[in-house]
Amino acid sequence: MYVTLECDIVKLIEESAQRETVDDIFNEVIDKTRQDAKMSDESVIDIFLNNFNKIARPRGKSLISYFDIGDLREASEDKIVERLKNNAENAIDQAQEVIRQRIDKYGISEPTIQKQGSRRIMLELPGVNNEIEMRKLLQTTARLEFNLVKNNKEIVKTFARIDKLLSDKTKRAKGLLPDTLSESSNTISKDTAIASTKDISKAKKESIAKNKKKSQKDVKTEVKDTAAAIATDTAKKATDTSDPYAGLSEEEKSKRYYEDHPFTTLFQTYYVTDDGRGGRSQPIAYSLPLDQYPEGEYNFVIPDQTLKKFNNIMARPEVKALIPYDLKIAREAKPDPRIEKQSKQKIYNFYALKREPEITGEFVTEARATYDPNTNQPMVLMGMNSEGADRWGRITGANLKKRIAIVLDDQVYSAPTVQNKIIGGSSQITGMANVEEARLLEIVLKAGALKAPVQIIEERVVGPSLGEDSINSGLLASGIALLFVVVFMLLYYAKGGLIANISVILNVILILAVLSAFGGTLTLPGISGIILTIGMAVDANVLIFERIREELYKGRSLKSAIDEGFKHALSAILDSNITTFITGLILYFFGTGPIQGFALTLMIGIIATLFTQIVVSRAMIEISLIRGATHYNFGQPKILNI
Repeated sequence: MYVTLECDIVKLIEESAQRETVDDIFNEVIDKTRQDAKMSDESVIDIFLNNFNKIARPRGKSLISYFDIGDLREASEDKIVERLKNNAENAIDQAQEVIRQRIDKYGISEPTIQKQGSRRIMLELPGVNNEIEMRKLLQTTARLEFNLVKNNKEIVKTFARIDKLLSDKTKRAKGLLPDTLSESSNTISKDTAIASTKDISKAKKESIAKNKKKSQKDVKTEVKDTAAAIATDTAKKATDTSDPYAGLSEEEKSKRYYEDHPFTTLFQTYYVTDDGRGGRSQPIAYSLPLDQYPEGEYNFVIPDQTLKKFNNIMARPEVKALIPYDLKIAREAKPDPRIEKQSKQKIYNFYALKREPEITGEFVTEARATYDPNTNQPMVLMGMNSEGADRWGRITGANLKKRIAIVLDDQVYSAPTVQNKIIGGSSQITGMANVEEARLLEIVLKAGALKAPVQIIEERVVGPSLGEDSINSGLLASGIALLFVVVFMLLYYAKGGLIANISVILNVILILAVLSAFGGTLTLPGISGIILTIGMAVDANVLIFERIREELYKGRSLKSAIDEGFKHALSAILDSNITTFITGLILYFFGTGPIQGFALTLMIGIIATLFTQIVVSRAMIEISLIRGATHYNFGQPKILNI
């Protein structure tokens, strides 16, 4: 699998800006930078600065307008530019290292990971069987946060204001409202309220548990039915000319409600009441005056088919401006699997969260995929270091009976209510579909979070046949090399060459056995290491046989010549193999991917060479002598020039 990743440096720049200073001008610069970056390999920081100078500066803006300058005494745009460039460079370096750790923990043998340009990372991943898992492993940012849930009436009032904003915008476009509105139009008057909380409670009361089991169709129908039922109440106010629903039919009332509430009709809102039985919930409509929404907790449920429109609305700058600065909206990572299984519909909860996390994943030191003993569902257990454990204890102790959401990459995996102070820094993430997903989450948590998101911009999967062809070609080359060596040794060293050939073949078998025992993968770099090992093994035999021939020429007996030959050749063999082994160590620890694979097979081959050529070859020759051999052919006699 060949993958090219790109670090989202534009997102990094966007997150570096102070949120309260971000305006339409800055968003315009960011959008233009993102467009230009897709068409250019130039540094994203340079593209951003160029667009900033063209768009923002003519309107009186500077970098200091948007970015935290820290120490006022050192405030300058040069400092900001330097920091942005350092952040971008660190982000790509950190992404490369984190991805390397993830891949190593996943178990990919001999990956190639290298930077390309100023924001891209190229990967070669042999032996990937599940491309979907690998994509998720690579692209998960792994930003783990623990945020307080703020599902109170303030966010409900904010949603009502968004309704008002969108509705008024539509009416102005149709000429039904003037371009400028009085301040009083920002609230919905009491006279035009469609229903009260009391009216709603009569219409619908169900437990929180039952609400979570609603299908997508149920949610949409309930919104419509509630709107119609509440609008019916306005018939009693027919004499009130300020009532916008007076004189309308049931269908017209429902249609008018949807027109007045284009945002909140995308989802269902429930008000949670404490009835002494763990809490019950009832649906509410966004037709009350802003000051009449009751205090308490609210739940929000959205069907999958309206989720995209919801996200698009939330991304609008004018809508973002209405969201309180200290809050953010996040949905569940996955829909309720029980609902999905029963009704084939996807229903999500979403939450208003305190923007600043109480604690982050930087304190997590342990992660382990396992099963929940109560539900038998997969989960990930996490442990924190001592500092994180102390913080977690203080946080949970100070927020008893409150909900804390466990958020990974802006998606909520669980939002439990704190029942007791948690000592020891333990926590858990649930919501995974299977144990494989839990294992992936374990890997990314252990490897750490990315400073900037990464995206796959190019992907190629080499099929098994092509990979097999490459391996077969490498094995064929190895076989040809071995054949030439065997023939040469037999022709030149005769019976001694036969001993050498047996040792070389045994050497190769040992290398393959070790690789198999430790789960190694035979790749092309590994094959090249084996070929080099064959040459080194033969070289050891050549040294030994040449020394034996010299001793025989000097008149020594066969036994004495063999003893002296092995003795005098040993130092040269050890010197060459040890120095090569040290080189292999350096390549293994400082190299990556294929270089490590080559170095590993080379080092295994060196150890096997020392064993087979010094121990095995000597043993076979000694056995022949014990059996009564008086002559041993090591090739032509050695001629010395004296």
